[in-house]
Amino acid sequence: MSQFQEVRWHGRGGQGAWTASELLAKAAILEGKHVQSFPEFGPERMGAPLAAYTRISDQPIKLHCSIYTPGVVVVLDPTLLKTVKVTDGLMDNGVLIVNTEEDPRELREKLDIGSRKTWTVAATDIAMRILNVPITNTAMLGAATRAAALVSLESIEEVVRDRFRKELAERNIAVIREAYEEAKTG
Repeated sequence: MSQFQEVRWHGRGGQGAWTASELLAKAAILEGKHVQSFPEFGPERMGAPLAAYTRISDQPIKLHCSIYTPGVVVVLDPTLLKTVKVTDGLMDNGVLIVNTEEDPRELREKLDIGSRKTWTVAATDIAMRILNVPITNTAMLGAATRAAALVSLESIEEVVRDRFRKELAERNIAVIREAYEEAKTG
């Protein structure tokens, strides 16, 4: 049976949502998968809400459109929960992963998303502690790797080492690993 996964990333301009989408796609390529990764934004400025998308499949992907019914939704900026309908179209058996210190059960109830799996991780705190900047994309990539099991942690680490210079890559891998371990579900 063919595996086909769609991930929608929500962030703000400059937070690295598209970079996280690309890193996930490259990790899937390492594992022999077919992928698409693309952003959706207009002439927005830094800080404006945007979405990025990742498709991963065992078969060639023939769709060329936005993702309307994702199996996974990743929210880099928790303020978007108040302004963007991040859970629109989330499949009944989908997974929501949010950068917040909030309890995942309480968040699921607040968002009224039924029994969909909800994961939370304090990505901003992790990024500030290790990177000294509030850029949460790699932390959320670590949490998504654990929550949705789309690719292996080793593949994510390999593409991060390819993308960033050595010292920055190692710090981002530390962020990924910590978020992977600290992500919680309920």
